[in-house]
Amino acid sequence: MKQVAQNYRSGELALLDVPVPACRPGGVLVRTHHSLISTGTELMKVREAGLSLLGKARARPDQVRKVLDSVAQAGPAATYKKVVNRLDSYTPLGYSLCGLVTAVGRGAEELAAGQLVACAGNEHALHAEVNWVPLNLCVPVPHGVDTRLASFATVGAIALHGVRRAEVQLGEAACVVGLGLVGQLVVRLLVAAGVRVLGVDPSPARCTLAEEAGALVCAAPSDEGVERIRGELLDATAGLGADHVLLTAGDSSSAPVRVAARLARDRARVVDIGKCRLDLPWNEFYEKELDLRLSRSYGPGRYDPRYELDGVDYPAGYVRWTERRNMACFLDLVARSEIHLESLVSGVFPIDDAVEVYARLKRGELPGVGFLFEYPERAEGNAAVRALPARISPSAGGSAAGRARATVRLGFLGAGNYASTMLLPHLAGRQDVELVQVVTTSPLSAVTAQRRFGFARSSTDASTILDDDSIDAVFVVTRHSSHTELTCRALERGKAVFVEKPLALSGDQLERVLEVIDATGSDRLMVGFNRRFAPLLRDLRTRFDPRRTPALLHYLVNAGSLPPTSWYRNTEVEGSRFTGEGGHFIDTLSWWLDARPVRVHAVSPAAAGDLLVTLEFDDGSVATVAYTTTGHHRFPKETFHAVSGGRIARLDNFRSATVWSGRRPRVQRSRWSIDKGQRHQLERFLEAVRSGGPMPISLTSLVATTRATLAAVRSLATGRPEEV
Repeated sequence: MKQVAQNYRSGELALLDVPVPACRPGGVLVRTHHSLISTGTELMKVREAGLSLLGKARARPDQVRKVLDSVAQAGPAATYKKVVNRLDSYTPLGYSLCGLVTAVGRGAEELAAGQLVACAGNEHALHAEVNWVPLNLCVPVPHGVDTRLASFATVGAIALHGVRRAEVQLGEAACVVGLGLVGQLVVRLLVAAGVRVLGVDPSPARCTLAEEAGALVCAAPSDEGVERIRGELLDATAGLGADHVLLTAGDSSSAPVRVAARLARDRARVVDIGKCRLDLPWNEFYEKELDLRLSRSYGPGRYDPRYELDGVDYPAGYVRWTERRNMACFLDLVARSEIHLESLVSGVFPIDDAVEVYARLKRGELPGVGFLFEYPERAEGNAAVRALPARISPSAGGSAAGRARATVRLGFLGAGNYASTMLLPHLAGRQDVELVQVVTTSPLSAVTAQRRFGFARSSTDASTILDDDSIDAVFVVTRHSSHTELTCRALERGKAVFVEKPLALSGDQLERVLEVIDATGSDRLMVGFNRRFAPLLRDLRTRFDPRRTPALLHYLVNAGSLPPTSWYRNTEVEGSRFTGEGGHFIDTLSWWLDARPVRVHAVSPAAAGDLLVTLEFDDGSVATVAYTTTGHHRFPKETFHAVSGGRIARLDNFRSATVWSGRRPRVQRSRWSIDKGQRHQLERFLEAVRSGGPMPISLTSLVATTRATLAAVRSLATGRPEEV
């Protein structure tokens, strides 16, 4: 299928052939009829992508702070890889569409195939022929509403939520500053609510459009124009001024808020709906005691993954107007002819012309505010996308026919940030590896990985890898909740498996893996516990020689806090954060001691997310893992100490390793960047697959580490030590 995307690093805008998304639980597949171009938000993204790296940094200072924090904690090389991976990938455009439901996932049965729906979301309602959209971001389109007009529903919800934030009442007066698409919709909603509306915009055509929709007077934001609006307001309100000023301008200056201060009455409400610079004229706002409010996108539920992705609705008795109910309300107003949108449709273009349309919009050659893409009817399917030009040089890998017999054919399930920065760069372009296929839930991320690393095919259907008999090994680099199921399916099909931690989220899941291994006789399993392969740590272990006497070990992990929208926070589905990451550190401790954990005790202080895990090993050694999410964000992530036989070893975040033994400490430093062993781990795995020899980590060790990790979680719940 076709999808519009942009490379944020180069600024390239493209219409790509991508695989059709799979229909996942909690949502529906929608074949797009029309999608709306947001001339404000989308063109801002397009312009930002065309900036230099310095220009991008100035436009996104919040991201610059994250980069600086990452440099302090992970080092410049790892940070550079992460930044380039994020920049040099395709990002989607679009967030408002109307289309036909073609498939319904489990949990979304209130919608039906063949139903016309309007959809929202900048990760879901994209400029693409087919989209998977979660239930709470879809609303049925009332009978008789044209699909072109229904595609305005998301932007309509943005305008409607802004009007709700103003708490307007019948007979009041409001001024709308900025008469672009959102501003035009705000004007129509205010008129429908019985509010006297005035508008400010530098475009005479937009002013005329708003007046035709019911605004009393609109004028330019010049001194003369603002005074004209102010005079009209004073006449209409008996000398009071605007009860509400709604800012829908995307201005980089503070001019809109200064206009608001001049037009607002005493104690009026000023609502920022656009992306306005809020350098407030303090005296004017203070003297009038103006109430400044921000309007967050479509309404309550926005940016809440439990609402948007998991389908957990807010009870109407507590939250009357969620983003979904706002969309439905807006469409109902359209259906009842309370608001009219026909005059806002400035152009309808075939999706095949998308690149040229954006170019013309950027050059200002298309007058108007509402532009739509329309899509041809095509048969749905999930065939893999093939033959996409790759970034890898043709000479780097060679053809399959010209490679040695020992070539290992790989399939990747998942290609997120970790896979794209820590695994695939070590595999792409190798003579002894053939990257056959990559599968992700997002069509665009699949194509991005195919293009960057040279996969022969991309898809959104895991079966296309699992059922391919020519693939020797499968990498499972998906979200935690899917690891066990995908691992078992791959083992059942006779493939070697490299699965990122964790192998299992529960004892039952681990038993399922062991049952499959027992039934198939295949133990060709590797879990991505990479730290035991890190050169600096291996050298430290050799110099320290920890196996003489029982040792005391301590591992401090400064994990840091998670952003509010991180999928790691969905602990009911993805397990606790320690369940997902703790195996790394337990495996490292077990490898260091060459011993097995037998008892685990975990305690947590009052700070949520912090954890202290004590492990007893069968050789008499004792270790602790201090896992904290509340430490300083620039402190190194990992610090390891070992004490035994009059010696102390210390690892400082894989940058330096010190042994105190004898008269003076011996220090070894990393020559280049932080190396946590990913490349060496992959070398060992590929050799095992190629030769049929033992896996780099024994199944016994993988199982022991997984059981110890799960025991730590149980201990935290029971408050007592747990046997492994």
